[in-house]
Amino acid sequence: MKTTDVSIRQTIPADCKYAVRISQEMEASARARGIGIGRRSPESIVHKMSEGNAVIALTKAGEWVGYIYLEVYGHASFVSHCGLIVAPDWRRLGIATQMKECIFWLTRKKYPEAKIFGITTTLATMRINSKLGMRPVTFSEITQDASFWLKCEQCVNYQNLKNTGFRNCYCTAMMFEPDIALNASK
Repeated sequence: MKTTDVSIRQTIPADCKYAVRISQEMEASARARGIGIGRRSPESIVHKMSEGNAVIALTKAGEWVGYIYLEVYGHASFVSHCGLIVAPDWRRLGIATQMKECIFWLTRKKYPEAKIFGITTTLATMRINSKLGMRPVTFSEITQDASFWLKCEQCVNYQNLKNTGFRNCYCTAMMFEPDIALNASK
């Protein structure tokens, strides 16, 4: 397997045929690692793909390699990157980094003023986020939109999150703020 055989791009409606496979891999990965990735239904994945609010990685032969999507909150003042998954045979080859970069720039293009955030329990994702200019923040700094927290309901840690009033969890919240990044570059 060579990463040069992999194409990473914004989704198109024709990619919807991979939705069931992606949904199954998300669930299997969460179970295997004992962590709380919220389950995404094939229908929700199809919706994101059809909107062009996702990034997919495929081999030249059409084999699914990876997926990530974006979710808009607060009238586009916040955008979350969610559901990052890479097929087991393709992990540790830099695919996740390339996909995160692609979704980051897709988000900046579609929602240039939005604060970009994500929550994760994985160190690898935190490192990728840091390279993209994201920094750790408290949960009170990310969207307070109830629909965001509903996506956590399938997580094994949801009850802990709920018990703290959605202020604390095992996940780390990280955010990119365009205004801060702009000021830092001056």
